[in-house]
Amino acid sequence: MLLSLGFFFELYDLLYSGYIAPGLVKSGILTTTTAHLFGMTGVAAFIASLFSGLFLGTIGCGFLADRFGRRAIFTYSLLFYTTANLIMAFQVTAAGLNFWRFMAGLGIGVELVTIGTYISELVPKHIRGRAFACEQAVGFMAVPVVAFLSYLLVPNKPFGLDGWRWVVIIGAHGALFVWFIRRALPESPRWLAQKGRLAEADRVMSRLEEAVARELGRPLPFPAASYLQPVTIGHTFFDMWKAPYGKRATMMIIFNICQTVGFYGFANWVPTLLAEQGITLTRSLLYSSIIALSAPVGPLIGLWIADKFERKSAIVATAAAIVVCGLTFSQVSRGILLIAMGVGLTLSSNIMSYSFHAYQTELFPTSIRSSAVGFVYSWSRLSAIFTSFLIAGVLKNFGATGVFVFIAAAMLMVMAVIGLMGPRTRNISLEEISR
Repeated sequence: MLLSLGFFFELYDLLYSGYIAPGLVKSGILTTTTAHLFGMTGVAAFIASLFSGLFLGTIGCGFLADRFGRRAIFTYSLLFYTTANLIMAFQVTAAGLNFWRFMAGLGIGVELVTIGTYISELVPKHIRGRAFACEQAVGFMAVPVVAFLSYLLVPNKPFGLDGWRWVVIIGAHGALFVWFIRRALPESPRWLAQKGRLAEADRVMSRLEEAVARELGRPLPFPAASYLQPVTIGHTFFDMWKAPYGKRATMMIIFNICQTVGFYGFANWVPTLLAEQGITLTRSLLYSSIIALSAPVGPLIGLWIADKFERKSAIVATAAAIVVCGLTFSQVSRGILLIAMGVGLTLSSNIMSYSFHAYQTELFPTSIRSSAVGFVYSWSRLSAIFTSFLIAGVLKNFGATGVFVFIAAAMLMVMAVIGLMGPRTRNISLEEISR
């Protein structure tokens, strides 16, 4: 729950781009589209700035959690990006806005990798899927919060300050919770053991075991044989390309390039896509807020189904649902059906999200887990940089229908690569998967 609370503030900062975009256009800082594909004064450049930072944060800084520990990097990356967002809230030019959004992306990129790695090492295999679903359920509660705040604030200027600035400032309050979260979190015992700090690892494990024994009211059973495998040490980043990891890394790179098109192609553009379909600013933000209420529901469903179905199967099924709901969304304009398809897109995207976050952390051993996940995940951020500009171009030339055809093509690629190349991981220990 504590890690999930950190994820809440992370998603708030990650996903407010689309909801404040109409306000940035209204204030005259940005434009909806630009004359040139890579124009730096449009909404696409603002979104691309975030994902440029996310790309560098995940590909260049993922090793930090492997070197300095999950707990420390979780804390300082959260402080870093909340500070950058607070500075961004007071920018008055497109250049200043984009620079500080880039800096926030650096911190968020490191945080995303660290939380997933942290959770996979703190929970046992039979509830690992539910743990990720819990993280995502709490985290995605940020979506209706930011959507509703945007609905209330973006069209207005409370106390003479643009509403979009208030949305950003409110999110920066996450830093106030950082030190409380840090004090209550243990370091990953698996990481401590991998670093040779066995006494510390044993103290953490003993405290966890004592707490669970008190809750159960009885002694814990002896560890199953699969948990008695030694922690693998001595791996380097280049071991990610040796069997069996090379095939897995290639698979996840292709997957991450494509999944971003569906997830952020809708989440970051939904108010703009609604406006493109002839819906007013206020009503598009209202529809977006209603759709956003469903964001935590997907992971809540996951608390029930996450460890009952193979994760690769869940990813393929939800990608198919995104294709169907997205293409239907682009063809309707009536409020109820439009909202229903938006809800379907949101639910499918968020079920796929917790499934693949759990899946990719299970594919690599402890000593390179954060580095490897950071590397393969960074490709989604690189993809998102160009996706923002491509969607803006497709929207300008082919409308909302063209955008969703583009998204559907990416989801078909997701279905193919995971369905054909993905190994099974459900209810298998991390070390067994590594072997």
